[in-house]
Amino acid sequence: MFFKRPIARYSLLALVLVLNVFVWAFVLFPTKPALEVSFLDVGQGDAIFIEGPTGIQVLIDGGRDRSVLRQLSTRMGPLDRSLDLVIETHPDADHIGGLAGVFKNYAVEHFMSPGIPNDTTPTAALEAAVIQEAGVQAGIARRGMRIILGGGAYADVLYPDRDVSEVETNTGSIILRVVYGETSFFLSGDAPELVENWLVRLEGDALESDVLKAGHHGSRSSTGVALLAAADPEVVVVSAGKDNQYGHPHAEVLTRIQESGAAVLSTAELGTITFLSDGLHIRER
Repeated sequence: MFFKRPIARYSLLALVLVLNVFVWAFVLFPTKPALEVSFLDVGQGDAIFIEGPTGIQVLIDGGRDRSVLRQLSTRMGPLDRSLDLVIETHPDADHIGGLAGVFKNYAVEHFMSPGIPNDTTPTAALEAAVIQEAGVQAGIARRGMRIILGGGAYADVLYPDRDVSEVETNTGSIILRVVYGETSFFLSGDAPELVENWLVRLEGDALESDVLKAGHHGSRSSTGVALLAAADPEVVVVSAGKDNQYGHPHAEVLTRIQESGAAVLSTAELGTITFLSDGLHIRER
């Protein structure tokens, strides 16, 4: 009976030593700050979670339903209940349907939209949630704005470059280019090829990005040859639901992407897709 006490003492001492090793390893060899970009699996819709190198957290769109809440908990952890910025790229249900729930479950500091009025139920629910969330600072996205993500990372608003209050919703989508060091991500909402081509004329090779999100879930109306050539991505991510009724991604889009030399990753096949960048290289998590 008496042999248990010294063993317990030695076990406790060993545990303390191991913990000290881990603490000093963290102090002497800290983890290098990284930019995380996650294309969340929300079925047939869009939701992108970004965490900057210093911990700034941004959610772009929220899918069609409460699926986004489950996905956020896996990326942020159950105790983290705040977001620095929520962005609505445009007011279609498959992009904003889950955002009212996000505002009800998370403290959101800033909200950004393209400024497209809409009389749908999801838009009414989102507007009510934003109003009810005390202290939210809301603004309209316009070309030339820069969102600081910390540690040298940022997201530039490339579009809209004008008032889009009376245009078709997809055409008014917010387009962002996220940059950290020598790495970059091109995020285009549901913007059609017409807008893509306009940006190519404005920016040319400055649109170059390692990762490109296929426009409009891989619809044939987006991710055109001109954009693929200018952005020259290594990877194109398609955010779509498995066996969706729209046939996304369309075969001709996949052909265009493959002919450009980029790899295709789909949330319909892989679930949530996460990339980590150290400013020099990007790797899939």
